[in-house]
Amino acid sequence: MQTFAKHLEAFMATLLLDPINMVKFILPEEVLPLRSLMLRNGKPLAECIFEGDTSYDTFHLGYYADGEIKSVATFMRNDFFPDEGEGYQLRGMATHPDEGGKGFGASLISFAIEYLKEYNTAYLWCNARSAAAGFYKKLGFVNMSPEFDIPGIGFHYEMKLNLNHNI
Repeated sequence: MQTFAKHLEAFMATLLLDPINMVKFILPEEVLPLRSLMLRNGKPLAECIFEGDTSYDTFHLGYYADGEIKSVATFMRNDFFPDEGEGYQLRGMATHPDEGGKGFGASLISFAIEYLKEYNTAYLWCNARSAAAGFYKKLGFVNMSPEFDIPGIGFHYEMKLNLNHNI
């Protein structure tokens, strides 16, 4: 319970620092408009739902600016590298096209990293779009695969960030 208390204290401090621009835990349905717009070429929201979006160990983050969600990300328990401990997968990272380059996505990932470390998560990984691989590298992610195609979505790399420096 002490871990939750520390997390809550840090979150409340964020609210006090800037109550208008902040990272918040959001509901699964709140990620769908940006997923549709940025990742699924405007498909209906019902077609933008990921398997696992409502799992008990999945969480969704949104970056609020001026009272609106500008960037979203989903984090799902997924031990993709099973010999390396508990892992989480970053999925559905999307920032509104008018808001790119402002650090909103990096803020979501930084928040998630600290949150996951509190629960001793070993690593965070993602299938990064090829065009976004540089963004993830700046945040410390390492390329773990050759480029591959996800049909209908585009080219990606598997990327991983170790959260436990013993790995």
